[in-house]
Parts: sequence; structure tokens; C-alpha cells
Amino acid sequence: MIPGMNPRDVQKAMKRLGIKQEEVDAVEVIIRTQDKEIIITDPQVSKVNMAGQETFQISGITDERPLSSEPEINEEDIKTVMEQTGATEEKAKQAIENNNGDLAKSIMELKG
Repeated sequence: MIPGMNPRDVQKAMKRLGIKQEEVDAVEVIIRTQDKEIIITDPQVSKVNMAGQETFQISGITDERPLSSEPEINEEDIKTVMEQTGATEEKAKQAIENNNGDLAKSIMELKG
């Protein structure tokens, strides 16, 4: 809160001003921007409502990771397409990429 002030006095003042604050029991907070994600683990989240406007205060351990526009292709997906179509690993992976990670469309493309 405010250093040097009694927490009860601060709560009373906030109540008189119509400010409501509550703690949010969050496990993780993710902020997604156009090109990255900011992940906040072990967060302390407070929701403040002042005159109908909700604001969140967040603190915790932050980490950033870039967003990829390409779908994540794992070995299991590639094996599934290979088994269903008899295609090589390279062709299966290319079909999954062409279909933005959609396995059904990838299989149909290779069988077509």
C-alpha cells in the first residue's frame, strides 16, 4: 500500500472514495501482443474498481517468448499423417505446414 500509513486507514479512505480492491487468486498471467507473449508466473494480482472502471495490478516473475505465425508441428502429428497416407516424413511435414497444422486436411491433400 502506501508507506507510513496504516493499512486500515488506507482501506477506509479508499471506501470513502468508492474504490474497491480485491485480490485475484491467479496462477499465471499471459499478456499477448502482436509479436510476443509476456508470461507472469507466481503472480500477485489485484483488481481495483474505481467509478465502474476495472484496473488490474500485476506483479510476479516475468518471461517473454516470441509468437510464431507458423503452426507447431510435432513428431506425433507427422507420424499420424504418415500412417494414414503412406507418405514420407518430409511430405507429411510439408502437407501439415501447407494446411496450417490441420491434420485432416493434410491427410486429404496427400490422399487426393
